[in-house]
Amino acid sequence: MRIITKIARQKNNPERYNIYLNEEYAFPIDEAILIQFGLTKGKVLEEFDIQEIAYEDEIRKAFNKALNFLSYQMRSEHEVKKKLLTLEFGEAVILEAIQKLKSYGFLNDETYSKALLDTKKATMKKGPKAIRQDLIKKGIDKDLQDEVLATFSHEEQVRLATQLAEKVVRSEKKKTPTQIKVKIQDFLLRKGYSFTVVDEVLSQIVIEQEEDEWQQLLDVQGEKVWKKYASKYTGYERKMKIKQALYQKGFPIEVIDRFIEEKENEE
Repeated sequence: MRIITKIARQKNNPERYNIYLNEEYAFPIDEAILIQFGLTKGKVLEEFDIQEIAYEDEIRKAFNKALNFLSYQMRSEHEVKKKLLTLEFGEAVILEAIQKLKSYGFLNDETYSKALLDTKKATMKKGPKAIRQDLIKKGIDKDLQDEVLATFSHEEQVRLATQLAEKVVRSEKKKTPTQIKVKIQDFLLRKGYSFTVVDEVLSQIVIEQEEDEWQQLLDVQGEKVWKKYASKYTGYERKMKIKQALYQKGFPIEVIDRFIEEKENEE
């Protein structure tokens, strides 16, 4: 027969107590477990009682560790489980702790997923495909992914993608409209937007170049193309190579012809 002969509060952690059985130190427990099992001096404990108390205390420790982990920011169930595994809690203990966290409302993948969606849209203007990857990394169930991403309307996607596109236009002054649109397409696809959204945005973006702006672009890109082909080709072949290269970069035919004529006159 084992009897509780002493219950002492720990000096370094006032929420935990040391339990003494038959005048000898036996085990530590959380205050919540002390109350849960009604442990008092003089109470008799059987072996199965001690094992149950130890198991419940382990769950409480995992619960407290997870609660501290959640205090810094919202987390998914997957993240909490992964964290507790690194702290070497057993699988059964972790599942019990997670259920307790969920029952108290500290852990909710649906709420977490909606918050992640809103954050990624607001701070990074990410598209659905990129946000899905973020949800996958957080261990969110596919059905929940679909449910949350369904709230990201097509209109909102176009609005955010357009804002990103306009930012690209402002930062790429040294490129032709065609080059800028290619840059926009690549950028939006990397951001996780669909081809449908990208095409709609590109159809709405108007990039106009003034005469002096074409000249500035030719001073840089045109000269590079000329140097590349002028040393390798002559006559008609050279002219066609340069014309094709500049056309692919988005220069209008009339601007290209004028540039080539000026370069040939210089020779």
